[in-house]
Amino acid sequence: MGALDLDLMASVFGIMGTIVAFLVYLAPLPTFYWIFKKKSTQGFPSIPYSVALFSAMLTLYYAFLKTNCMMLVAINSIGCFIETVYLVTFMIYATPKSRIFTTKLLILFNILGYGTIVLSTILVPNALLRLKIVGWITIVFSVCVFAAPLTIMRQVIRTKSVEYMSFPLSLSLTLCAIMWFFYGLLIRDLFIAAPNVLGFAFGIVQMIMILVYRKKTTKIGFLPEQSLSDQMPITTRVPAPANDNMTLAIVISTPTKPGDAKKGSDESDDDVDDDDYDLQKQLDGLPKGKAIVASAFGLILRRASI
Repeated sequence: MGALDLDLMASVFGIMGTIVAFLVYLAPLPTFYWIFKKKSTQGFPSIPYSVALFSAMLTLYYAFLKTNCMMLVAINSIGCFIETVYLVTFMIYATPKSRIFTTKLLILFNILGYGTIVLSTILVPNALLRLKIVGWITIVFSVCVFAAPLTIMRQVIRTKSVEYMSFPLSLSLTLCAIMWFFYGLLIRDLFIAAPNVLGFAFGIVQMIMILVYRKKTTKIGFLPEQSLSDQMPITTRVPAPANDNMTLAIVISTPTKPGDAKKGSDESDDDVDDDDYDLQKQLDGLPKGKAIVASAFGLILRRASI
């Protein structure tokens, strides 16, 4: 009866962990919707999604070696599919330079690196030893991924700002680590339970930092609408006579509409004003940095949690 209870509890934690992990997998969707809408990646990095894909592939390989581990097989199969969709979307709208870098990253990291691990471990004749080797590789990789956000935490302490940390996302990641820790503990799998201890610890630290520095955070977002025209004077160049007593004339105005700056100006003035207001439009069109950084940051931590 006790064994049945443990199996039931392991299944419950595994199902809840799968649901939470799936929701965290969907965290970057707003970012990729914005990329699709703007038809540009705007310099967003592809590394978080490549890392997430590699981790899902590695954990999926471990689950196949372990056998009878359908929870891990299911969520990591879904993870591989979602990360592949993200990367394909990124490649479509990335700049040529970014596309080349991402291609090299995928070849070196997700093909050669992963292939080397698989081929080298397949040659190990003992199945149990092979499983342990892959398990330790998974733990080492998870620890390295969990250590990555230390730089962000240091920045939060230094600036006393949590602008780029999301409490709901940190809470979801912490819950995800808890679920998979107990799942690994109940099925007596050190390689599943151990990395999530670190994930739980980092999640708690993140939430504490958000609660401590939330009221001290100064918004670092983009300027509000019309802020450029309201706060920044526009300098209009006026040609000066070419003689010995040359005089430099500078006219400063603060128009409320783009058309006001054009009235009474020559063609060069129109170019200057158009550039200023084009810059304002570009700034207004960009997504909030908080959502972008938080989604990428959460994706990396999510991958280390299972």
